[in-house]
Order: sequence, then structure tokens, then C-alpha cells
Amino acid sequence: MYAAVRPLLFQLDAEQAHALTLRALQLAGAVPPARRLLARLFTVRDSRLEVTVAGLRFRNPVGLAAGYDKNGAALRGLAALGFGHIEAGTVTRLPQAGNPRPRVHRLPEARALVNSMGFPNAGIAALPDGLARRTHRAVPGPVPVRLGLNLGKGKDTPLEQAAEDYCLLLQHAHAHGQADYAAINVSSPNTLGLRQLQARAAMEALLGAIARTRDGLVPRLPVFVKIAPDLTEPEIDDVLAAVARSGVDGVIVTNTTTLRAGVPAAERLPGGLSGAPLRERALAAAGYIARQTGGRLPLIGVGGISSAAGALDMLGAGAHLVQVYTGLVYTGPWLIRAINQGLVRACAAAGLHQVSELCGRTIPARSEAWTLSDAWMLG
Repeated sequence: MYAAVRPLLFQLDAEQAHALTLRALQLAGAVPPARRLLARLFTVRDSRLEVTVAGLRFRNPVGLAAGYDKNGAALRGLAALGFGHIEAGTVTRLPQAGNPRPRVHRLPEARALVNSMGFPNAGIAALPDGLARRTHRAVPGPVPVRLGLNLGKGKDTPLEQAAEDYCLLLQHAHAHGQADYAAINVSSPNTLGLRQLQARAAMEALLGAIARTRDGLVPRLPVFVKIAPDLTEPEIDDVLAAVARSGVDGVIVTNTTTLRAGVPAAERLPGGLSGAPLRERALAAAGYIARQTGGRLPLIGVGGISSAAGALDMLGAGAHLVQVYTGLVYTGPWLIRAINQGLVRACAAAGLHQVSELCGRTIPARSEAWTLSDAWMLG
């Protein structure tokens, strides 16, 4: 069905099409029968998919990356599509309009997007209280659909005051029940100077302040830091040193890239590139972090995942959870079901009891466990 709808959506400006689909999901999520129907169609219910990361149980390892639902408007509808977690945001302390339009561009020949959004959102105060509980209840089950909240520095906040922004956001999200975990976004290329916070001294000071704030919250709210794919290995080492020193709970790897190698259509477009061209960089970064930390640091892998094979590769590189976004734009909502089915088949083929055992494990590239799922999904 999505194959029939996609050409119509692609005739619209990318941001308009996104707003239309988000509104449709918001409406479907508000009607319990529609929400239940979506859940029956898309959700894979199998206890082998359950995974525990940073003290949180997830019904499956497949999440929605930040940026899709910035203001938490359609979380109940999104939860019904079979995700194990959804990351809302990026949210900032105050409302901001973001960068001028057009600021989202599709590159179908590369199965990619370029965005220069600049954190447009209504501000954290606009998010409803108890947002995490509402997401949990959207699709009943023994394990809730978890809600992450991606936090960003305001456009007008000086870098030297960034820690204050993030700490206040974290306190607000906790006090108002708006998240199961928080993601610290220091890696968007669309907020001037933001990526400078990934330098070692800046990162240690920032994560130290955030961790002290987190440690004063009861119950505890896990905190992840989201990094760029364009860091060199020594720069990643600096981030990992800051993470270890602060005790931050994990890393989301990666955000969008400013590099354009092999994607000439993107060369003159400002912003971050996502989708298939990001896949190898994201896998390499996740694998490097997993090796450097002995697989002990919780990782959420993002970048170019558009099939069960891609998710399996990211788990094999060392990620504990995965997230999708651009793959959803090109493949449609069946992607989540196809990935979860493929991961269950991979477990069965490898004689494993839980999908969590796939983390850091190489599965043969032509394993029937996932190629059947991919072939069905892609037609």
C-alpha cells in the first residue's frame, strides 16, 4: 500500500509530506480502534525480541530516531507501528522556528535525505505532562514502548552556557514525566558551533554537569549522548574518555554527516546527509566504539538502516538497539515489522534464545533468516 502512496507523497515538498503523514498518525493514534488495528498489522510480539539496555526493558530493539516527531504530537500512532522505542525531539528550552525553508531534500537515487532543520520545535514546556506514560499505554503489553527525548541547545544560547540548557531540559523532562531516557544532541550540523561541544575538554565539562544533574533525579533517568559520524578515531576516543569519566549511560551513534563523498546531488545542499550513504560510516563508528569499550557501553546504532540485514549488521557491529528514519521514508511502515521478523529468524537460525545475543555477533551474509524478510518487504 505504501508503494502506491509514496509517489503521491513524493510530489509534495518533503517537509509538507512529512507533516501530512505525521498528522495522519496523530489522528489514527487518537482513535483506539484505529490504533489497535495498526498494532495488529505492524507489531511483532515475540519475547525473544525483548532487550534490556541502561536498566530499561524494551519490547524490541527497533526504534524511531529523533527528528520525526519533534513535538511528541503523534506518539500513540507511532507506537502502534511496532517500534520498541521512539525518540521525540529535538526539543529546546524555548520555542524556535529553525532555519529557513526549503530545509529538507530527498535524494531518491541515493535513498538519502539532506536536512538543515535547525531544531524547529515548540519548546519543552509545550510537551504534555506524563508523555512517557501515554506512550506506554498506547499499545498495551508486558513491556512498554519506551520514549526517549532528544535535547538540544537553543540557537541563541552561547556555547559556554550550553550545559545550563541541557541540565534544565533534563530536570524538566524528569519532573514532568516526559521521557524514559534522555539523549544529549551535541552533533547536529544545523546549529552553529554545536559540534564544538564534542571536543574533549568541552565534552568532559558538559557531560560532567549533566551527569551530576541526572544523579540528583529520583527515579534515575538514563542519559545517552548522540555523536557525529564525522569524528576521527582519536576524536571518538576523546568522547569515550568524557563518557567514562562522567558516567553517562551510553552513546547514540550516529547523527547526520556533512560529508558528500559519492553523493554529487547533495554537494550544494546545506545540512546533514542521512540514509544509505551514511551506512558504512555509522557501522564503522559503532564497531570502533564497541571494540574500544569491550562491548560494555550501551550503544544505539543509527544510520542507513533500511532492512533487516542493515539492522543485523548494526547489531553485529556492537549496537544494543537500532533506530531508523530515512529508511522509513523510502520503505514505509512495514520496515519495522520486517526488521523484527528478520531478527527473530536470525536468532532461530543461529540457535540463540534472545535478540540481545546478536550484539557483536557476525551472522553469515546470506543467512535465510533475514533475506526472506528483506525480499518480502522490498518486493
